[in-house]
Amino acid sequence: MFGLTEEQIAEFGMTFGIGAFMLFMLFIIGEIAWKAKAGRTGTIVLFFVLSFGMLGFIAKTIMEKVWGL
Repeated sequence: MFGLTEEQIAEFGMTFGIGAFMLFMLFIIGEIAWKAKAGRTGTIVLFFVLSFGMLGFIAKTIMEKVWGL
């Protein structure tokens, strides 16, 4: 498709597609904090706890790039 291999399309989806989805999830977390009137500490806790899985995915990607896996 458009001169791209399946591997190139998958790599694009794993970087930009999931990256865009993560940004959308951060927007949702912010919306939850705002509607719940969580305050500063509550907002920090919400962002930390709900985005902890995203941090793991980002760390995995960085480790793959650094270690050349």
